[in-house]
Amino acid sequence: MPQPAKFRTGYVAIVGRPNVGKSTLLNRLVGQKVSITSRKPQTTRQRISGILTLDDAQLVFVDTPGFQTRHGSALNRSMNRVVAQSLAAVDVMLLVIEALRFSPEDRALLQLLPAARPVLLVINKTDKLADRRLLLPFIKQMAAQHAFAEIVPVSAAKGHSIAELARTISGYLPEQPALYGADEITESSERFLAAELIREKLFRLLGDELPYVSAVLIDRFVMDGALRRIQASIIVDKESQKGIVVGAKGGQLKAIATMARIDMEKLFGGKVHLEVWVKVKSGWTENEQLLQQLGYGS
Repeated sequence: MPQPAKFRTGYVAIVGRPNVGKSTLLNRLVGQKVSITSRKPQTTRQRISGILTLDDAQLVFVDTPGFQTRHGSALNRSMNRVVAQSLAAVDVMLLVIEALRFSPEDRALLQLLPAARPVLLVINKTDKLADRRLLLPFIKQMAAQHAFAEIVPVSAAKGHSIAELARTISGYLPEQPALYGADEITESSERFLAAELIREKLFRLLGDELPYVSAVLIDRFVMDGALRRIQASIIVDKESQKGIVVGAKGGQLKAIATMARIDMEKLFGGKVHLEVWVKVKSGWTENEQLLQQLGYGS
């Protein structure tokens, strides 16, 4: 009588320098948005888990911030602590780089990865290659750089080779029962996800107009029957930045709130009543107490 296949479960860290597509990769692997994305570096600030359950494996992904080396604020120190803590408690690491690019930052990050864990190199953004024939020589070049357990080229944006990557990862996980239900996709709270979705709209709608120093604090999150009532504050550093977020006659803030509410309703599967304000908190990235409130403390 054939024996049932062994089930594998484990934690998988997604690491890489800022803006290589880590959050997009996580969302694609899980099949739903659990991590915010934007073209602006440093979008992800906290550890976020996404869960993918296959027939014979459960992969719990940890999407970490990119290591910050250029700024020394309390916020950036907190982000680097999150990365170090995440790497210490995983079974497999995915190092994500861009196709045909292996920068000094990539090399420095590779040297920081724990030697005791298998490292899979994920070459992302292959859809942007003008000549795909250059990919194979690049793979050979990367194989000479480090003893990677596997090298897998993908396009997170287009979904190319994502299923293959998931199957490859599962082979490196320990044999043990699933940690979560088959229908669970994240261990992040709805409160946290609501704040992240609002922050994503800030990045997407304001681009370079709004500096990096902005954050979102959920002031109130209550269930009223099937309706979620959420009150949130967008934290900025200067009064002039508040004007940028609010926009002419409040139009920009309304657009941010509307887009965030629509995404929340899709993710939460129910109606959301969302109210958003903008507050000025000068020097908030050095305010340890506020960072704790925002969830960035360690």
